[in-house]
Amino acid sequence: MVSAEILERLSAVLAERRHADPGTSYVARLYAKGTDAILKKVGEEAVETIMAAKDGDKLHLVREVADLWFHTLVLLAHEGLSHEDVLAELARREGISGVEEKASRNKPAV
Repeated sequence: MVSAEILERLSAVLAERRHADPGTSYVARLYAKGTDAILKKVGEEAVETIMAAKDGDKLHLVREVADLWFHTLVLLAHEGLSHEDVLAELARREGISGVEEKASRNKPAV
């Protein structure tokens, strides 16, 4: 069984790669290129995920979602965030209907 511990290990690797040589590390190269390059890669992976889903090939879909998650984690790390921030947001939303949660985003803070 695969556990969420992989996210911890991957986050540690992404943190290490922040200081790696861009010539030897794909992630370091993405960090060095900056936000726009990372966003472009996330967008590409999102499109590839959609295409895999439309093709109906489940293994291809899983692989593309893994690529999308990976590059999204790179983006989060680049912005000083982590999977834990996303998990905390999902936990906050647990038990709240999607309609209610979306409506709450449009309410002004008091």
